[in-house]
Amino acid sequence: MLTRIHIDRLWVHARHGVLPQERTVGADFFVTLTAEVDTGMEALIDDRLEGTVSYADLCADIRRLMQQPAQLLEHVAWTMARALLEDYPRILSLTLRIDKQTPPIGLSAEAIGVEVTLSREAL
Repeated sequence: MLTRIHIDRLWVHARHGVLPQERTVGADFFVTLTAEVDTGMEALIDDRLEGTVSYADLCADIRRLMQQPAQLLEHVAWTMARALLEDYPRILSLTLRIDKQTPPIGLSAEAIGVEVTLSREAL
């Protein structure tokens, strides 16, 4: 059965950006994930984690992957989406959004970010 796991605005402090200060001081990011999961009967009927994907593990992996500095959020999102699909065979596709809080753009914006959608077939 197809189910969706949602992680909404997971807060992570990381060091992504083009400017040297962004890579030194870092910034706050919110990561949102929707993963389409091939959920097995182990989860649906037997109430066992083996039939699905642990959202706690997903959160830990997102945090770990966000700690690898990069200049572009596009690169971070793509790298993370591929890693999650490779590490979790039950995930069929996912949409991943990364929002950078208070970006250094000289204008007032609550957040600016990127969103990628990737399916297992695209790997």
